[in-house]
Amino acid sequence: MEWSIQEIARKAGTTSRTLRHYGELGLLEPSRIGANGYRYYDQAALVRLQRILLLRELGLSLPAIAEVLEGQRDTSAALRTHLALLEQERERIGRQIEAVRTTLHKTERGEQLMAEEVFDGFDHTRYEAEVTERWGRDAYEKGDRWWRSLSDAEKKAFQDEQVGIARDFAAAAAKGLAPGSDEVQAITGRHHAWLSATTTPSKEYFVGLGQMYVDDPRFTENYDRHGEGTALLVRDAMRIWAERNL
Repeated sequence: MEWSIQEIARKAGTTSRTLRHYGELGLLEPSRIGANGYRYYDQAALVRLQRILLLRELGLSLPAIAEVLEGQRDTSAALRTHLALLEQERERIGRQIEAVRTTLHKTERGEQLMAEEVFDGFDHTRYEAEVTERWGRDAYEKGDRWWRSLSDAEKKAFQDEQVGIARDFAAAAAKGLAPGSDEVQAITGRHHAWLSATTTPSKEYFVGLGQMYVDDPRFTENYDRHGEGTALLVRDAMRIWAERNL
């Protein structure tokens, strides 16, 4: 069985233009091209597109997706990894729903709240599968050990530092400052120091992380909620800082 490019685009919630772009990049070749010039996709192409869309939801850039697909030729194994990640996310969201429901009920009844109930499902371990897939198991375990070693006050201070950095980037974006300006580069230096608490950021890591801030909607939203265009400024500033300092 095969489907036309229009059918696939409609069912996948994307566009024919996007599918053609994937083809140009070598990510998703059509199974065949008809005499009328239309592109057709078979079941194998359908599965490959599913993997591409799943990786896009993780925030990976198209070049990064190409590398993942090249390195994971065992489709079944790759799909099992995706399935485990989705199931983990479903479980986390379920816990969050129950936590909010409990908070709502107890608040309305004037009952005592328990911290464990309020924050169930909000812990950092929800990123375990994603971090492992992107950077390896060692990266996750190292970060996890470091995070668990902190006191509650230290965890809050670490998170507050990131919020302050994001707000300063947003203020710089609002002023129209260039990513290579002294003020923006100073903020970027603080960001590098903040990251260095958990890892030793290489040039490639630092630049790639900046790109992810733009490619991954979750990170983009995190920065742009302080001011539209902030994520783009951060990405460009990190690239410049890396060129100058790493």
